[in-house]
Amino acid sequence: MTTTQQAEGSQNPKADIPSNYSRLIARELGLAARQLPRLLRGTGLDVAQLLGEESLLTAAQQIRILRNALELSGKPEFGLRLGTRLTPATHGAMGFVANSSPDLFAALQAIHTFLPTRASFIQVHLRQVEDSLECLVNFQVPLDEDVERCLADTMVKVLFDFGEFIVGRPLYESEVCFAHPAPAYHAIYPDYLPGRIRFGCNQLVCKLPMALCRKPNASANHENYRLALQQCESMLARLQTRDLDFPTRLKKMMLSRPPGTLTEDEAAASLFMSKRTLARKLKQENSGFRQIRDEILSRQAVSYLCDSHLSIEATASLLNYHDTASFRRAFKRWFGQPPDQYRQSASLRAMHRSGPSS
Repeated sequence: MTTTQQAEGSQNPKADIPSNYSRLIARELGLAARQLPRLLRGTGLDVAQLLGEESLLTAAQQIRILRNALELSGKPEFGLRLGTRLTPATHGAMGFVANSSPDLFAALQAIHTFLPTRASFIQVHLRQVEDSLECLVNFQVPLDEDVERCLADTMVKVLFDFGEFIVGRPLYESEVCFAHPAPAYHAIYPDYLPGRIRFGCNQLVCKLPMALCRKPNASANHENYRLALQQCESMLARLQTRDLDFPTRLKKMMLSRPPGTLTEDEAAASLFMSKRTLARKLKQENSGFRQIRDEILSRQAVSYLCDSHLSIEATASLLNYHDTASFRRAFKRWFGQPPDQYRQSASLRAMHRSGPSS
């Protein structure tokens, strides 16, 4: 029995890895719903468990899925391709916190702190060596050589995507030290990772100049993102139910991404069905994609207007409207009045409720 098989057969394994990563693996492979059992071979999971928004996987199950994916893809560089698909938005609250951090150093600290909530068998440690920051990535379970290389490729690509978002450009000053030898596809690494790349090192490490890590994150208003994160977490908490209908599953998907960015095509693909099938299932629940999207955006808009001092322009930006005029038109469609008037009326109602009784 191999060490990986022993890991898979361990007693009472802890399931703590969100199933959305495995669904993204399936999408990267281009699998249809009927083909999903091939990805789940040897995991003890069925398709319903994979597609369940609340489903959690053990480290052994996730590793087996990754091994199956490597075999199904026939592409040894699959880890790099998968890392490209795992955008910051796919990492839930951890992604929001990292993206809204004041600089790259703080974002990497957030990943170090919150990564155990997403994949407890992967650890990221930070250490400063002279003028550089080293991000050491460790896998806490035994891995086959191919799977370890695949996972290393994926993790480095994920870290660099966070870094590029914060800094606003590729991290050309970086250096990546992979523990695995140079693979047959080593020539394509520069297509995915900037900077210097080395193979056959003692440990998987990403090295970045500390000056780069301390550059301010100019891409986000941190107070706005803090409010957005708090509200999304609150709304998600209210959706925690055992049996999720399709409208609720769609709401959870929308709330796990930046507001207004989930498209109907992406939602259907995530559920491994056609857009027409998704529309039919939502119609059976007397709902629809736009209706759910408007419900979430309108609730978020009202919360920002009534519970904070955000400007109309900042609220529109937080909800990912390209311009304030579009947001104003949408708001008037939802509530029959402009956002300025709604805020003023809400303020007067609050003053009336808090005032002395006559």
